[in-house]
Amino acid sequence: MSTEAPEEPAAAAVAPPVAAEGEGAPAGSDTFYLEQVTLDESDDEYNYDAVAEDPEDEDDDGEEDFNAMKQALAATGEAGVFAKAPATTGKRDETVDDFLRNFLVKLKLTKTLDVFQTEWYELAQKGALSQDDIGAVPDIYLRNQQLDDQLKTIKSDLYAAQQVAEKARGTWDKFRKERDFHKMHHKRVMQEKNKLVTDIKRLKKHYQTFEPTLGELRHKYETAMKEKMLIRLERDRLAQKVASCEERIRQLEGEEPEAPPAPAPRPARGDSVLPPEDRANPFHSVTFDKTPVETYTLEKTFKGHMAAVSDVCIHPKKPVVVTVSDDTTWKMWSLPNGDLVMSGDGHKDWVSGCDFHPHGSQLCTTSGDATVKIWDFANARCAHTFTDHTQAVWGAAYHDCGDFVVSCSMDHTARLWDLGSYRCRQTFRGHVDSVNHVIFQPYTNNICTCSGDKTVSLWDSRTGLCIQTFYGHMNAVNSVAFNLRGDTIASADADGAVKLWDVRMVAERGQLADGPHPANKCSFDRSGQILAVTSDNGTVSCYDLESQKEVATLQGHEDAVQAVVFDPFGKFMVTAGSDSSFRLWN
Repeated sequence: MSTEAPEEPAAAAVAPPVAAEGEGAPAGSDTFYLEQVTLDESDDEYNYDAVAEDPEDEDDDGEEDFNAMKQALAATGEAGVFAKAPATTGKRDETVDDFLRNFLVKLKLTKTLDVFQTEWYELAQKGALSQDDIGAVPDIYLRNQQLDDQLKTIKSDLYAAQQVAEKARGTWDKFRKERDFHKMHHKRVMQEKNKLVTDIKRLKKHYQTFEPTLGELRHKYETAMKEKMLIRLERDRLAQKVASCEERIRQLEGEEPEAPPAPAPRPARGDSVLPPEDRANPFHSVTFDKTPVETYTLEKTFKGHMAAVSDVCIHPKKPVVVTVSDDTTWKMWSLPNGDLVMSGDGHKDWVSGCDFHPHGSQLCTTSGDATVKIWDFANARCAHTFTDHTQAVWGAAYHDCGDFVVSCSMDHTARLWDLGSYRCRQTFRGHVDSVNHVIFQPYTNNICTCSGDKTVSLWDSRTGLCIQTFYGHMNAVNSVAFNLRGDTIASADADGAVKLWDVRMVAERGQLADGPHPANKCSFDRSGQILAVTSDNGTVSCYDLESQKEVATLQGHEDAVQAVVFDPFGKFMVTAGSDSSFRLWN
């Protein structure tokens, strides 16, 4: 067991080995070499303060001198307490007692360690332990201990690696099974693909055999339609000629002229009769000035609803507008002051569309509750409710005679309602998606619909058959509009594209816009040369159809603009939006 040496006096320092003067050392004992150090007092310029001497220390100073100190150190060295001071520092070899302690600590043999410590120190105090017993541990034991530790570490790493390998093997098996499954699935898909390709080729080949027949049938159909029109014109001409001849014969015979023939009598149920097809459009040869939308500014903003305003219509003769809202109500306002004239509450869900009677005496509204209501202003009540639609109704429009109303619905149909007998006279089926908007072609018996199936269609209200379908939109069509002459259709879709269609040529005239915001509603002014389009970006874009360019952008709404309508006399324009307001532009 080694023991640390006590501190040496301040006047001495350990130096390299030099022969000591006047001192001998016993054989077999360690020798200490001392060197006397001389302090030069001339270099010390510091003035020390005097310290009072203690009488009790005088005897001690006399007894101790340098020689006595060397004798004490020599005696202590003979006792074998101090070890020889090494000349250089280095790693100290591990002794037997440290080795045993470390071994017991590592194995956590605390009780054995306590017994060993007690007995070891007891024997060391008695001097019963020899130098050979407490010397350094041979290197072979240390090496064995290190190898044992390394072996344990390697076994632990090996076990961890085995666990990782097992997990990797399981993952690899799982991936292999998935690979085999996907490979088999790919082969099956390829076989089905090859079968479908073969079937398509066979169907194409089979279809090619019908193309000549289809072309011939199409040609016959067009020829028959032309002949039908010519025959109808000839029939009407001959009927008029016969009527004039009969009138002349009666005059020659001296008979009193009879009253003009009355229209066909209504059936017993009170059904209305559609007007003749050869009526003249009073606006066909009338020219109006373009509405100066470039100079339009926001005049007033009216907020009278609790939810989004979905549609607006203007009275045909007075400066009065009606707005319908998602709050299930409709309201009538006078312009330009915006005073509330009348309101209606009867629908059970949001109100989607409205239209005035041509004489201004009634109002038609549609709703998400799948109903169409007719409101009578004279009696201030709902005159009738049509409930034949099975899903939400998007809009409605009056015929110019005022006896019929047409509506469109999410149930893929449009319906013609007779206001004389209050029944559905015709159902127009053909669209494969929701019918989003419907209008009558001015002064005709044709209606125009647009649908979520990306098409615009013309229908004959007498027969319920589709006359023509216009293809070209790439998304659901939200709105259609006719100019007053009835020869041009404008349609707007959910991509923001606005297309113009020539009814006589059955062809597309041009495209005014291409998004990116959805277009909700479009409307012609009375000249038919200005088209206003509302958008989800809160603006109203106005286009000149001659140049097919945008001439004005009206900004003012805080949310999507849902509807727009021009004054029939060309004085102002009204818009409605999802910000629960409608606005007057002048």
